[in-house]
Amino acid sequence: MARMEYAAAQADAFAKTRHLDSDAVAHWRPAVARHLRPRPGMRLLDLGAGTGTWARTFAGWYGLDVIAVEPSAEMRARCVHPDPLAGDAASVPLGDAYVDGGWMSTVIHHVPDLTAAAVELRRVLRPGAPLLIRSAFAGRHEQISLFRYFTEAVRILDSYPSVAGVCSAFGAAGFEFVALEQVPQVSAASLASAVTELRRAAHTPLQLITDAEYETGLDRLRAAARAAGPADAPVVDRLDLLVLRRPGKP
Repeated sequence: MARMEYAAAQADAFAKTRHLDSDAVAHWRPAVARHLRPRPGMRLLDLGAGTGTWARTFAGWYGLDVIAVEPSAEMRARCVHPDPLAGDAASVPLGDAYVDGGWMSTVIHHVPDLTAAAVELRRVLRPGAPLLIRSAFAGRHEQISLFRYFTEAVRILDSYPSVAGVCSAFGAAGFEFVALEQVPQVSAASLASAVTELRRAAHTPLQLITDAEYETGLDRLRAAARAAGPADAPVVDRLDLLVLRRPGKP
C-alpha cells in the first residue's frame, strides 16, 4: 500500500477517529445488501481492513464469514475482527476462487498497481462475485466536508485514482461495471464535534498537505463551528460506492 504507511501513531489515530457509529454505518447497510446480496456463511474479503470495524459490522449484520486482510502490522494489532491476515492487493493470502465477494473501504488510493490488484482480485473472487469499493475518488470531492474546509487537500484527492481509471484497470482484467452511487453518512455529530475529534494522522490527504495548509484548514473548520453555534447540525458526507463484478457465471 503506497501512499501512507500506518505506523503506530497513524494506526492509533485511525482506531480512535476513523470509524462510524452504528447510526452512521446503518446508511450503508441497504446499499451493501443490494449489491452484495449477502447470505449466512457467505465468504467476504475485506481487503485493507484496517482496524476491522467494517469486517465486524458485516459479520454482525449478515452472519458472513469475513476474512480481514491488512498490510499494516500496527493496524492488525488493533483489529477488532478476529484473526486478520497479513497481505495486500497484490498478494492476497487466499486460494483461487475462495471468496463470494470483496469489500475495499478507503483503500484504493493506497494501491500502487491497480492492474496487478485487478488480476489478484480476479483470482481470489469466485466467478460472478461482486467487488464493492467505498472511496473518495479524484474529481469527486464536492460532497465530502473535509475538503470544504481543507481546500488545499483537494489537490491530494485529485492525485487519487479516478472512477474511470479504476474501471479501466479492472476492466482490463475482465471486471464489469455494475454501479456507482453516493451513500450518505453522518461523519460527525456536529462541526464542533468534528473539530474535537479530528486527527490529522488518520487522514492521508491531511498528512500530505503542508503544516501551514493544515492549520489554515483547521482555522476554517473552527470558524464554521463557531458560526453554527446552537444550530450546529450533524455533518453529513457522501462517499462513493463503486461496484464491479468478476467475470463468469456464479
